[in-house]
Amino acid sequence: MKKILSIALVGLLACGALLAGCGGEKKADPKAAGDKTKVAFVYVSSAKDGGYSMAHELGRQYVEKNMPNVQASYIESVPEGADSERVITQLASQGNKVIFTTSFGYMDPTINVAKKYPDITFLHCSGFKTAPNVGNYFGRMYEARYVTGIVAGKETKSNVIGYVAAFPIPEVIRGINAFTLGAQSVNPDVQVKVLWTNTWYNPATEKQAAITLIDAGADIIAQHQNTPGPQQAAEERGKYGIGYNVDMSANAPKASLTSAIWNWGPYYEETIKQVNNGTWKSGAYWGSMKDKVVDIAPYGPAVSDETKKLADAAKADIIAGKQKVFTGPLYDQSGTEKVPAGTTLTDKELLSMDWFVKGVDGKIQN
Repeated sequence: MKKILSIALVGLLACGALLAGCGGEKKADPKAAGDKTKVAFVYVSSAKDGGYSMAHELGRQYVEKNMPNVQASYIESVPEGADSERVITQLASQGNKVIFTTSFGYMDPTINVAKKYPDITFLHCSGFKTAPNVGNYFGRMYEARYVTGIVAGKETKSNVIGYVAAFPIPEVIRGINAFTLGAQSVNPDVQVKVLWTNTWYNPATEKQAAITLIDAGADIIAQHQNTPGPQQAAEERGKYGIGYNVDMSANAPKASLTSAIWNWGPYYEETIKQVNNGTWKSGAYWGSMKDKVVDIAPYGPAVSDETKKLADAAKADIIAGKQKVFTGPLYDQSGTEKVPAGTTLTDKELLSMDWFVKGVDGKIQN
């Protein structure tokens, strides 16, 4: 995922080269595969990163467990750009029927390789381009963000919540706004301070950003980063945290309030089934809480019963379609009305979001 690609669906997000000898590939024995359908996954970071790639890896493991006739391999820590195109080409040449490329910066390389292998199905996570044999997929993580915002808004004592953010792209901006709206729905005095790291995966940088926010008065740390570094900083400083990608409570058990999480397994299973039975069609998939692609992790022990009830009620309303996160009136940081009362932002508007709601303390850098 690259900052320069902030113009569209991003949201929808190193060993290098082919990673031979790097220990970053789960290799498949063609003879052992037999009649199994071969599928492959490409990760931008370690499959054990405790965050983004780990969420996809859990989905791959779900496939292995529930689809005995599928052989699912992966290559991890693949840099975006030319290296990823070589890796994707390698996997295509090895007889994989379906290839999932899981980082935004893999979009153009995926499209390029797909042109050379029209009989292979490619699925790209968080991008916006498609082709006859290429689809894209992502989830409405902003729904889970809203619910976790309610948790933070109710549990904060300082009314200052820190948000460690990767890049100022629509995906991240959308999540920050949803989180802020959720917090404001139960606590109008909340201020969400945003600190950009300009990296998706850098544990030390992410952790230091959280410390900076804590020093600025934040007593809860949220994040759109791929490692548990911010949560660990919160625990070390005696504060609380809202994790992302996977349940991060194991990394910061005393700090964890909950996490906004992905659940890719069922989507991967269904997609592979569609390819195998010939019903798959290229398109864009944006899964929701109702689809169970996005969710929140179990609450931590510090979360009050009152907070749980409020968050659970909001989650139920979102799933039932009774509540839309981005329904007006909504105001930007200057107090200007951006969304009139009774109006809900369209998917197109959400996918190009480039403004912060009132209550966010931070700038959207170019």
